[in-house]
Amino acid sequence: MGTKSDPFLKKLASGQSACPLIKIGIMDNKHEVEMDLKGAFTLNNDTHASGIFYAKTQHGKISLYDKNKNIILSSNEIVFKNNGDSFFTLFHVKIGIDFHWEKREKQSFRGDLILKKRMDETIAVINEISLEDYLESVISSEMNSTAPIEFLKAHAIISRSWFISAIHKKNKSVKKTRPFSPQETENNTIIKWYEQEGHDIYDVCADDHCQRYQGITKITTDNPSKAVKETYGLVLTYKGEICDTRYSKACGGITEEYKTAWKDMDIPYLKSISDAEKAYKPIEDEEDARLWILWRPNAFCNVDDINILKTILPDFDLKTQGFFRWKVTYHRQELEDIIKKRSGHDLGTLIDIKPIKRGPSGRVFLLEITGTKKTITIGKELEIRRWLSHTHLLSSAFIVETKRNPSGEAESFTFFGAGWGHGVGLCQIGAGVMAIKGYTAQEILRHYFPDTKLEKVY
Repeated sequence: MGTKSDPFLKKLASGQSACPLIKIGIMDNKHEVEMDLKGAFTLNNDTHASGIFYAKTQHGKISLYDKNKNIILSSNEIVFKNNGDSFFTLFHVKIGIDFHWEKREKQSFRGDLILKKRMDETIAVINEISLEDYLESVISSEMNSTAPIEFLKAHAIISRSWFISAIHKKNKSVKKTRPFSPQETENNTIIKWYEQEGHDIYDVCADDHCQRYQGITKITTDNPSKAVKETYGLVLTYKGEICDTRYSKACGGITEEYKTAWKDMDIPYLKSISDAEKAYKPIEDEEDARLWILWRPNAFCNVDDINILKTILPDFDLKTQGFFRWKVTYHRQELEDIIKKRSGHDLGTLIDIKPIKRGPSGRVFLLEITGTKKTITIGKELEIRRWLSHTHLLSSAFIVETKRNPSGEAESFTFFGAGWGHGVGLCQIGAGVMAIKGYTAQEILRHYFPDTKLEKVY
């Protein structure tokens, strides 16, 4: 494969690592960390460790204390080496960061635990684990362990592909600490998108910014382990390159193109397709968008059967209801306050909100917001969703209806929307329903990632 010039992939190709060890950032920028070591671990000073421990930064180091507050070790980096089948538990792990389902959990993990001091005297909490063990947790954190095995197999393949592709891109990147795209502020235009490249001392994070990784607590059936074992080392490729296999929760009936959410480039296997057994016309103008969003077409992700959703979605995702078609109404002053808080821009009294550019799924990736003080044009899809909600709008596939008083001033704005997430690549709920209908993992992957191939990298 062309990407085997990358050190990570060279190692795989040479057979040096049948399955690579990777580093996941579970928590970051913490001043204190509490952990419970279940089983036998060895510290980097050869001390054996088990039970409750606390860590905090002081005097330029990380200080580790046992449950009796006795100091055990002080270092810039503390490693808990797993001596076998042990696992560790972390407390107050934040998930769904900045999204409407954000909460804190107690989570348990296999592998080694690493505490690393940052320059700002905070602690990064890192889990080193094999890629395949990581995937078992990912697919049971992104979705439910009870989901159909063919769906979980498809998800294991795209999660493995996405990870290896992300590492390859990170290794090629000159500016590895860039958390988002440059902002363009000329003519009051702000274009911003978010990528995985901001992670410097670990490969990926554990939250939705990368892939959900919530440890072993979400693995409640044998399906995730079976799905990972049956797809061991398999990835999707396109013309010899490992695919950047994006995915989101629900596309709304048509998937989106890569460039509406990220860099202005066409990726052939991340093109727009209908999430259905029949083809739908892509959105081309505002009238198309209105007709599409106010309609409930037959689509794989058009499901409101709670029993089906309970089978494929984790508990906290079940709280998001009406995701296929949704509606949000804001009083004008409330939306003014949201935009000012979320963007840092005071637009004055809101006058109008106007989509400028849409993708084929109807997702807006360039939006004009007009106020009495100034007009700003923003993109791309995630930044638009951030500006228009206390957390995030479910998607940027929306139309806007403005209620005005007799003098023509805006009183409220109603957003009618479709789908949940950026809509690019695999539609998770749609793929889960496909598996329930009897589609195989390969058929699911061919549907969402056309013209790709399955290949084994280790």
